Amino acid sequence: MRKNILILCVAALAALTLTAQEKKDDMKAPPKAPAKSAILHPEMKVESGTYAQPMATIGSKPDQPWSTTTVSAGVDSKPQPGRAITKVGEIVDFSCYLQLGKHGEKHRACGQKCIQNGQAIGLLTQDGALYMLIPEEHDPRRDGGVDAKASASEHMGHIVEVIGTEASVGGYHGIYVQGLTK
Repeated sequence: MRKNILILCVAALAALTLTAQEKKDDMKAPPKAPAKSAILHPEMKVESGTYAQPMATIGSKPDQPWSTTTVSAGVDSKPQPGRAITKVGEIVDFSCYLQLGKHGEKHRACGQKCIQNGQAIGLLTQDGALYMLIPEEHDPRRDGGVDAKASASEHMGHIVEVIGTEASVGGYHGIYVQGLTK
């Protein structure tokens, strides 16, 4: 019995010693830096829309991941896998964000010019993920029957909700948006 009590006392003393040493080590350690934002240049602020209350919705929930024109255009009528998603993020000029980290209200006018002149449209999510936004309907997209520029330009630098079909290859992520026909 005495042996068990002695073992318990030694174990308790060891636990207290370790706890005290950990607290002492914590006091010596430099303070932790605040978490770094996954968004490049977080100082470039968005003034319209929030992640909790997006300014607008772009796209509509697809009945099927791909439209009939996309299915028929696929190799052997089988497009790559896709899944319906809804994402909230800031509309950005993909090229300026990727190359320079520019976004937000201060980059709105430049981003609008870039989109109107053919640069890719991006959606920057709160966790820093960057998606390319593309009209979904294959034949109208190929033949000039869609206009993603108008909604992207209107909402450049704004936080919006985007509904569409996600497709990924390697490290690239796209959201194909239905309903952007002219």
